[in-house]
Amino acid sequence: MEGRKPGVIALFDVDGTLTLPRKPATPQMLRFLQDLRKVVAVGVVGGSDLSKILEQLGPTAIADYDYVFSENGLVAYKNGKKIGNQTLKAWLGDQKLKELINFILHYIADLDIPVKRGTFIEFRTGMLNVSPIGRNCSQEERDDFEHYDKVHNIRLTMVEILKEKFSHLNLTFSIGGQISFDVFPQGWDKTYSLQYIENDFMEIHFFGDRIYKGGNDYEIFSSNKTIGHSVTSPDDTYEQCKGIFL
Repeated sequence: MEGRKPGVIALFDVDGTLTLPRKPATPQMLRFLQDLRKVVAVGVVGGSDLSKILEQLGPTAIADYDYVFSENGLVAYKNGKKIGNQTLKAWLGDQKLKELINFILHYIADLDIPVKRGTFIEFRTGMLNVSPIGRNCSQEERDDFEHYDKVHNIRLTMVEILKEKFSHLNLTFSIGGQISFDVFPQGWDKTYSLQYIENDFMEIHFFGDRIYKGGNDYEIFSSNKTIGHSVTSPDDTYEQCKGIFL
């Protein structure tokens, strides 16, 4: 593409970086990302499955960006074509998966929090997404749980217990979004996506909001393969990108 800087890619987290949590991207942000593509390659990497990324970035997102990585890159697309797929079931096996899921469900059943709804575990291609309140909660309940969790550390406490109980499985537990955390094999964090781009780009700029230890942007933000940029909101992402690339 004429005018593009060769060997440079801007790689974005989705929730909290390109969109407000679980909200669709604004038309202004979508237009900006297409303008940015005229200058550098653009990719997105989210912890959610592909359907949720499409809800947030639009039904044509796979074709709208150079790379789209759902579930941290376990499902990978380049220029609209699938180039990679890895599954948790194949890696862990049903017996170990069952032990892990049973423990989580028992733990949540005994957990005393103000509200519980439904879908406490979402089984994705390459990870489990665990929500103590349940993913079927309303936006208001989601916001309330986020505030409650900041005070009472519901997710953090649960993660520490799971780390100790299942240390033999070599799993990573990554807190992200407002109500949940992800469970996946070590090395299957967002750095997993870098294998698809690290040989083609000299500069990989990553933009994310949860860059603290335990956050789901921490590993890729801290990687020596990326130039990490910490953002606080979609507006902050826009301003930083404008200053760096445009």
